[in-house]
Amino acid sequence: MKHILKKGLTKKRWIFVTVSAVILTLFLIFNKGEEKKNIITANVESQDLIIDVNTTGELDALNSVKIQAPEGLRKARLWQVKINKIVEEGKRVKKGEFIAELDKSTLSDQIKNSSDDVILVESNMIQQRLDTTLSLRQARDNILNLEYQVKEAEIKLEQSAFEPPATIKQAKMNVQKSKRSLDQSKMSYEVKQKQMSVRMTQLATKYSKKKRQLDFLISLQSDFTIIAPEDGMVIYKKDNWSGQKVKEGSTINAYDATVATLPDLSKMVSKTYINEVDIRKIKKNQQVEIGLDAFPDKHYTGVVTKIANVGEQKPNSDAKVFEVEITINESDSIFRPAMTTSNRIITKVIEDQKLIPIEALFTDNDSTFFVYRKAGFGFKKQFVKIGESNDQNISITNGLEANDVVSLNRIEE
Repeated sequence: MKHILKKGLTKKRWIFVTVSAVILTLFLIFNKGEEKKNIITANVESQDLIIDVNTTGELDALNSVKIQAPEGLRKARLWQVKINKIVEEGKRVKKGEFIAELDKSTLSDQIKNSSDDVILVESNMIQQRLDTTLSLRQARDNILNLEYQVKEAEIKLEQSAFEPPATIKQAKMNVQKSKRSLDQSKMSYEVKQKQMSVRMTQLATKYSKKKRQLDFLISLQSDFTIIAPEDGMVIYKKDNWSGQKVKEGSTINAYDATVATLPDLSKMVSKTYINEVDIRKIKKNQQVEIGLDAFPDKHYTGVVTKIANVGEQKPNSDAKVFEVEITINESDSIFRPAMTTSNRIITKVIEDQKLIPIEALFTDNDSTFFVYRKAGFGFKKQFVKIGESNDQNISITNGLEANDVVSLNRIEE
């Protein structure tokens, strides 16, 4: 009886252990499946590593015609001029059509003052001419009178031939005195004539100068209405200091008198700014992939053509940036100045590399790198040597082969 009971208990214990093992196995399998579901993997790809610099830029025409205020602003001492009226930006105009009108008020004041100066100098000239005529006439009359006195003295000298010697001597002295007065008067007339001539010349020169200035200001006034020098689309100019576009009501200065531009839209560039960390990677003739923010489905190519040698301060930042100009190879009717571009500058291409996502690389001490490589039903910690990288992938020079599978998750040992 005891033997039968013992046999029954052993059988029950065996059934319990078996069921428990099955349940435990199912639990582990379930948990293992759940763990695998949370692991993200990637294949080791054998392909070229493209190292690039990504930046945003702004479209601008490679060539454009400047629409400028009159060149004579500085000559007229008009250092700043307000724009009273200007056509709207983006308007297509023909050569000779109206573009803008500048404020003429200050120039009108100058014209009035200059006109008053001309009238004053002209009045002085007339007065001087009258004074000269009168003064010289008086001098000539005086000379004529002295000539008569000389003749009278000579006659008296002839008549005194039989007079006492003292009388003859006095008559001779009178002749000499009259002649000397005549000679002095003639010399004085010549000097006065030259003085009057110099004075008239000075006034004539002054008048001519004032008249030229008046004529210049009058002609400049007509240039305050600005017309298109060529056919094209009007694009407002950006102020070099504020970065704001010149528009109606803005003030332009005589040293930078550009009001707007007429860009040649057939050849465009993207102007961008590269930070001082990445600028060392940028070289002329590097290839660029270009996109337009306004048209995400559009893609173009370009080449780096200009790199600034001197950096400039970025607004509201301590960072220094360098201007880089990228010439776009294609042309498109949708191109407009100031459109925002995305630029991918290809700085280096390393052929035939084994690449993994940067997220799949791990390190514990910043000098030794490893990945979790798939091995059988699990993952094995694999130490690797790394090469160059871009912002997405990194090259593995030793430790992995193409088509190996690595985990993007850190796996607990």
